[in-house]
Amino acid sequence: MSGNAFKINQGSSKGSFFSWMEKSLRLDGLDQGIPLRFMPQLLFLTFLLIFYIGNKHFAEKTIRKINLVEGEVEDLRADYTTLKADYMFSSKQSEVAKRVKKMSLIESKEPPFKIVIEK
Repeated sequence: MSGNAFKINQGSSKGSFFSWMEKSLRLDGLDQGIPLRFMPQLLFLTFLLIFYIGNKHFAEKTIRKINLVEGEVEDLRADYTTLKADYMFSSKQSEVAKRVKKMSLIESKEPPFKIVIEK
């Protein structure tokens, strides 16, 4: 009987993205990290990446707010149209006559006439 043995995978036909990146960038010679001369470029790229992500979040938040406000505007427009129609209906002469009848005012049956003063 043989004991348990640890098998090392001696290379697979399918490599990961990071192994491909390491091979393509030739980072094998960088045993002690990235040289200092690349730091300004890396910091600039990092800044651009953070700015891009923040800008995307800001744009999505703004789009959500715009959609919310558009819905509110539609609701307010519908309310305005309803109130305007109600106001136009209630300001008709027949409706005004019905409302003032409760106050014992009656509608005049005679047409208005012009008063002329002669000098």
